[in-house]
Amino acid sequence: MPFCRLPAWSAPPVPWFPKAAISAFPEAAMAFPHLQQPSFLLASLKADSINKPFAQRCQDLVKVIEDFPAKELHAIFPWLVESIFGSLDGVLVGWNLRCLQGRVNPVEYSIAMEFLDPSGPMMKLVYKLQAEDYNFDFPVSYLPGPVKASIQENVLPDSPLYHNKVQFPPTGGLGLNLALNPFEYYMFFFALSLISQKPMPMSLHVRTSDCAYFILVDRYLSWFLPTEGSVPPPFSSSPGGSSPSPAPRTPAMPFASYGLHTSLLKRHISHQTSVNADPASHEIWRSETLLQVFVEMWLHHYSLEMYQKMQSPHAKLEVLHYRLNVSSALHSPAQPSLQALHAYQESFTPTEEHVLVVRLLLKHLHAFANSLKPDQASPSTHSHATSPLEEFKRAAVPRFVQQKLYVFLQHCFGHWPLDASFRAVLEMWLSYLQPWRYAPEKQAQSSDSQPRSVSEKWAPFIQENLLMYTKLFVSFLNRALRTDLGSPKNALMVFRVAKVFAQPNLTEMIQKGEQLFLEPELIIPHRQHRHFTVSSSFLSPWPPVVTDASFKVKSHVYSLEGQDCKYTPMFGPEVRTLILRLAQLITQAKQTAKAISDQCVESPAGHSFLSWLGFGTTDPSSCYTGNDLDEMGQDSVRKTDEYLEKALEYLRQIFRLSEAQLAQLTLALGNARDENGKQQLPDCIVGEEGLILTPLGRYQIINGLRRFEIEYQGDLELQPIRSYEIASLVRALFRLSSAINHRFAGQMAALCSRNDFLGSFCRYHLTEPALSNRHLLSPVGRRQVTSPARGPRLSLRFLGSYRTLLLLLMAFFVASLFCIGPLPCSLFLVLGYLLYAIAMTLLTERGKLHQL
Repeated sequence: MPFCRLPAWSAPPVPWFPKAAISAFPEAAMAFPHLQQPSFLLASLKADSINKPFAQRCQDLVKVIEDFPAKELHAIFPWLVESIFGSLDGVLVGWNLRCLQGRVNPVEYSIAMEFLDPSGPMMKLVYKLQAEDYNFDFPVSYLPGPVKASIQENVLPDSPLYHNKVQFPPTGGLGLNLALNPFEYYMFFFALSLISQKPMPMSLHVRTSDCAYFILVDRYLSWFLPTEGSVPPPFSSSPGGSSPSPAPRTPAMPFASYGLHTSLLKRHISHQTSVNADPASHEIWRSETLLQVFVEMWLHHYSLEMYQKMQSPHAKLEVLHYRLNVSSALHSPAQPSLQALHAYQESFTPTEEHVLVVRLLLKHLHAFANSLKPDQASPSTHSHATSPLEEFKRAAVPRFVQQKLYVFLQHCFGHWPLDASFRAVLEMWLSYLQPWRYAPEKQAQSSDSQPRSVSEKWAPFIQENLLMYTKLFVSFLNRALRTDLGSPKNALMVFRVAKVFAQPNLTEMIQKGEQLFLEPELIIPHRQHRHFTVSSSFLSPWPPVVTDASFKVKSHVYSLEGQDCKYTPMFGPEVRTLILRLAQLITQAKQTAKAISDQCVESPAGHSFLSWLGFGTTDPSSCYTGNDLDEMGQDSVRKTDEYLEKALEYLRQIFRLSEAQLAQLTLALGNARDENGKQQLPDCIVGEEGLILTPLGRYQIINGLRRFEIEYQGDLELQPIRSYEIASLVRALFRLSSAINHRFAGQMAALCSRNDFLGSFCRYHLTEPALSNRHLLSPVGRRQVTSPARGPRLSLRFLGSYRTLLLLLMAFFVASLFCIGPLPCSLFLVLGYLLYAIAMTLLTERGKLHQL
């Protein structure tokens, strides 16, 4: 239930005096100036949040937003935003939009979605306050780690989202704040609620795509980043009247023009009050602010090492040059930014829900960028008549998203657990790599069985995102080599990546991009490397656009990895070696899946039940359950084999592997059977103290590809209690048999030493027949050893088995059907066993005579 939870310091319940009632007592207001109307309003709303149901509270809020002016609403705005999205420290969950689902709480869900809709009452409140130019303080301490560390060290972040907003506290004040307008303040809280709130408990199974938060993100993206038409204008603040379009405070430094035409957007934004200005210029700031807030809050997380890696020497100078102008009386001169940031180390682990929301953002941005008209899609063809929204569509992904997304993906690839949950990160990555999937035009398809060919029009995107394709592909290879490819979910991930990269013409365009990057720099002036920097792009005019494709690719790589990066070509020998190793592991996993499938087919349906009773194998090492193939059934085994087979074929197409190479890999697997039909030992090397596992051998053991044959070699009376035995009964029988053996050890030894039939009968029951023939197994070889001599002893452990007890119970039950009592039945059983034991004694003695 999405009820608001109030802070501990909230005001006590106070009667909510309507507007007329307060105006009727001017004397009281003058006598008590600290009890002004906003205080009564805020206290009343806080009291209602405890005493009234959710639906009634929302209705009251709608009336308050409609009836009260902005001067009185600005006092309740911070409290209302926190009560909806929760506190920034994660203590208060607010309406808990991340768990609110329509199928579980349909009434609360519909009310919350209507209230928070882009055209709903909450956004109307935002615009109402926006028109009056109110500011709200946002603590810098709750910003993403890199931004927080940068501002605290007096270094201006590279995003214009923070320009002219940092407010330093007065003497004795606590902490830094950002002075945000209402729209920014609302979006900051909305975006941060995804990562500031505590993760949902594992016991609560919530589908992210059905939650109110996920759907609100989709609605805000569709509203402020429209694929058709323009951004809808803000609503009128009064019925039948018109209000001025709410715009942000005019910045001291105008917005940049995304590197296209500097003067164009300057003209639109810096003259916002002009009556002749394009109305679209009044709305572009909301779209830009929304995207920047989402990117900054969701993607701006990385370590200090990554921060240093991304900064070129020129960027470091620019960061220092544009340092915040801080009074020396309040702050001492700042140290160089990278040295000061040594104190910053952010420990950030995104959740699967976080990744799914980022994927939604990327998919919508591709659709947003691809909604450009064909004659405006190319930067070289647009004119000064192009609207700011069209320019924003062209620059949204490369200008605002690319760098931070690359760092975010690198962090996920390097720190995400090696389990099936990585599928969310994988699909997010693949969604970004395929913008053609979100293009409005439909690509021609040659046949139903052939995949679509990637058009040449996407070559610039691939070249300008080269590292997204090549370096992250290598990172995925390194992950795939450490996972169990026999698992259906892991096999599916390898298949998905191979299928995407095997699309016709994609490999050729990636290779072309690598060739452009590896071209020697002969014509490019060194001074143009200033274009690689990121931090100065918002603060100084961009250099002229260079059409040289090679320079664009180099600019992309250097801006993400630094000018001293060591690039590993995707189609070079190092990556090809990894591909051959992956192909070998795929073949091994296929054979493992086939072996498990054959074992499941050969085993009867009741094999597990019979083993539990003791009729089947009792060797715990005779089966392996290292992956989830045996738990998923035959269909999943066949599906896994299909995924791996297709993935191997796609890899062969991408890297042009020959059939002969794959055949050699199959022969070199070492999966041949030994003389007993069992798998060979894991890959080892012989050391001074025996065999030492190699990294390949450890991989084989972890993934169940090979294993050592383990057999119990100790005293059978002391072996671990099996699953088909009763633990307490086994222990009691062991103590009883130990007492008997200790008391009658001499008599049993004398009986077993006799050479007549009685001696043979006693030896059959009181000695271990296989003791002298047991072998000590070793990976190096098998050798027969002499076990310590044990005298004759009685073993009663067989009576602790479920099988024995079940057989006895069945025998008594059958005897009762023939009117045979328990005592006669016991005598018959003893007599039957004596006859059986006599026969076995005679056969055993005859076998020994033949051996002699």
